Amino acid sequence: MDSVVYLDSNATAKVRPEVIQAVAEAMAQEGNASSVHAAGRRARRVVEEARGAVAALVGASPDQVVFTSGGTEANNQVMRECCPRRTFVGAIEHPAVLEACPGAAQVPVNSDGVVELEELETALRSAGNPEWVALMLANNETGVLQPVAEAAEIAHGFGAKLHCDAVQAAGKVPVDFAGLGVDSMAITAHKFGGPQGIGALVVRDPAMASCLLRGGGQERGLRGGTESCAQIAGFGVAARIAAERMQEFAAVAELRDELEARLASTTPGFRIFGGGAPRLPNTSKVLMPGVSSEIQVMSFDLAGVAVSAGSACSAGRIAPPYVLSAMGVPDDEARCALRVSLGWHSGSDDVDRLVDVWRDVFARASRS
Repeated sequence: MDSVVYLDSNATAKVRPEVIQAVAEAMAQEGNASSVHAAGRRARRVVEEARGAVAALVGASPDQVVFTSGGTEANNQVMRECCPRRTFVGAIEHPAVLEACPGAAQVPVNSDGVVELEELETALRSAGNPEWVALMLANNETGVLQPVAEAAEIAHGFGAKLHCDAVQAAGKVPVDFAGLGVDSMAITAHKFGGPQGIGALVVRDPAMASCLLRGGGQERGLRGGTESCAQIAGFGVAARIAAERMQEFAAVAELRDELEARLASTTPGFRIFGGGAPRLPNTSKVLMPGVSSEIQVMSFDLAGVAVSAGSACSAGRIAPPYVLSAMGVPDDEARCALRVSLGWHSGSDDVDRLVDVWRDVFARASRS
């Protein structure tokens, strides 16, 4: 069998070679970024150069960027402090948001998975004294983009702040922290070619963020613990490359559209979830009728193609299809959904391979 075709980039993207080099070089250097000697100052320069690159990627200023261990920590740093009775979250938010503030009111989405802004406004008006709204920029399952700027304007009109989980969007589509008008934002490096284990919380005013990890006073007192210079260096390089090649990544949408068209032409009952809304250029959440997601994932894996059925944040278990359920998708369809997420490395040969395996899996299931 040929090498594995990796089409699960929304779980984690293939690391760029330049990032691997930057991480290795940083690891070869001694020095703690909080030390005042020459080695420490060199490490500090690595951290601050990366902070500038990350800030530039998302339209923020460097002093608004707080490094974290990833998007989950960044989301928790905001959401764990929220009062559930005064917090409103999109019904399709990532578990890092939903589980960090259990009991928060969920705002419904339409059949394409786009949050209902009128419902949000009604909920905030009824709340009396709302505190926070959480709305992701791009859904990790369907890739559907959300009207975050409009939601932020509505939230602010009722005196609430808006937190945006931009983990899946950053590095794939243009993100403008200032232009969106949000108050805080979570991002992570490994979704666009950086290392795992490093992310950032972006805050409009650092004074509004609480400290989740205490001890040491790093990150201007907002995140204790010695900074991982190597991971941060890789984050900065990945951010710089993503910003420089944003138009190049946008062209991945042509591969996605070709993939979907070819699958539709050979699969009766084929469906694209969220296909009527703007989406990330790399993401397809599709239906193989009558074939369970688990069978699909295993069959593709045996054929050397890595795809996904649900969130990768469940320790290897396929998560319940709550995103599709929120979109009104019947359970029998939701259980047969597959996510294909292309990456910066994807090409037409990858699409060919996936289509061939899809046809084989569907044909075998149809005969059984």
